[in-house]
Amino acid sequence: MFKRIDRNQARVRRHIRLRKKLSGTAERPRLSVYKSLHHIYAQIIDDVQGRTLLSASTVDPEIRSQVNGYGGNIESAKVVGKILAQKAKEKGITKVVFDRGGYKFHGRVAALAEAARENGLEF
Repeated sequence: MFKRIDRNQARVRRHIRLRKKLSGTAERPRLSVYKSLHHIYAQIIDDVQGRTLLSASTVDPEIRSQVNGYGGNIESAKVVGKILAQKAKEKGITKVVFDRGGYKFHGRVAALAEAARENGLEF
């Protein structure tokens, strides 16, 4: 009768619905966020060319050393947002479109966004 949808399938549906309205360009690329149980990942993507311009995650060695190996908390999300914004500044990217990936703008996702804003990204 009723088909049960698990949490990730519901998130993917929300993400697809969100992506219909949201796209990154060369002037204003998309900052995409993905979080797993133990890590958080962020990419800046130019959807017109289909290229990832830069990325940062708690798996990267430089960030992993700052977060003591565990990336599943708000503090590590702040570090990822800060590093991503610094990399974007070096490449000359100041404005982005924020893609929360179907997640609520809450907790780790909000912490990453706030850290990126504080370090110079506009969205």
